[in-house]
Amino acid sequence: KTKPQQRKQSNNNNSITTTSRSNSSISMSSSGDAPSNANVGCVGPASQNAGKASACAGCPNKSACSSGAFSSPAAVAAKEKERTELQNSLSNVSHVVLVLSGKGGVGKSTVSTQVAQALSSRGYSVGLLDVDICGPSIPRMSGVIGQNVHQSQQGWEPVYANPNLAVMSISFLLEEGDAAVVWRGPRKNGLIKQFLTETDWGVGGLDYLIIDTPPGTSDEHISIVQYLNDARPMMAGNETSGASGAIVVTTPEEVSMADVRKELNFCKKTSVPVLGIVENMSGLKVRVSDLSFFRESSEGSDNGASGSSECTGDVLSLLREKCPEVLSMIAATEVFPTSGGGPRAMAEKFNVPYLGKLPLDSNLLKSCEEGVSFVDKYPSSPATSPLNAIVDRLILALPVEDEEDEEMQE
Repeated sequence: KTKPQQRKQSNNNNSITTTSRSNSSISMSSSGDAPSNANVGCVGPASQNAGKASACAGCPNKSACSSGAFSSPAAVAAKEKERTELQNSLSNVSHVVLVLSGKGGVGKSTVSTQVAQALSSRGYSVGLLDVDICGPSIPRMSGVIGQNVHQSQQGWEPVYANPNLAVMSISFLLEEGDAAVVWRGPRKNGLIKQFLTETDWGVGGLDYLIIDTPPGTSDEHISIVQYLNDARPMMAGNETSGASGAIVVTTPEEVSMADVRKELNFCKKTSVPVLGIVENMSGLKVRVSDLSFFRESSEGSDNGASGSSECTGDVLSLLREKCPEVLSMIAATEVFPTSGGGPRAMAEKFNVPYLGKLPLDSNLLKSCEEGVSFVDKYPSSPATSPLNAIVDRLILALPVEDEEDEEMQE
């Protein structure tokens, strides 16, 4: 494990100007010579089958590929320049981890933030990149909402949640926090490329770059995979993917898993290794001493409905007197019905690891609202041990060599 990187934060107040492509222009990506908005399975604009292959059906670049617009000397030079920029920008990042899910609202941002927080608490140098352009949640969850990024000669300087955790999000570039980002695909792709090429993660680099993604398998996902393929062709330890791997998040019910299966197939088609599936919101676990108790009332409420009166104090007093050992126990109940064999069976079907269950925990929600590390602030909370186990498995799958090991290998 590397030593914590003490990052120097800039006080430069230079304004930041974001650049993006026009929606009417052709959006280029360097990966495999494919446009960033190309279909999965693109044969590449330089191929003899460009614009003619089955994968070209419905692609917005079909006519341009057929005309040779992407294979002109100027286009080839632009792609090579972009490839070099991407490689230089991520050359000092050991591992890039995508957090994915085909379904929205399953807790991708929660998992991204708290895994990053836990890694940084263990001394790793971590970057947390928010590419959910339309719904950025990472700044609030990491405790840096309302901050601004500054521009230096090295590029954009991210905001630091702690000395080991650097955060980058479109939220830092918006004048108003509640402003809606109404962008089409090419402009989103342009900003994602800027995040990857122009963010200065520091002289010491990163052990882990965690990338929080929006739900689905659309433009942002295709672009980030293609950009990473160009940025890390020789560094990922994987001949087919620039991403070190993906954590796929789901909840136990079929409504969620149906979309997550699509995400797993997306990873298969794009050759992104799946590090494992996290079963989030798997039941509710609460320490008995933290429960509230109510006594049903037969009298009902003013509107005619049956009512209840709180009796938490009486119940807890009774337990302390008669059975104090119960107060430290964990009460659990299922909230979302598990479909079939649940996420574990889905992991077995797709032959990918199952990272474990993460229960609903009110302290986990509080940590995200307050922007603090859950495992540090609530070490005995019900979800702490499962979250630490998930982080342990991530480190085991993607170890970071320390400086002494690197010197011995040399």
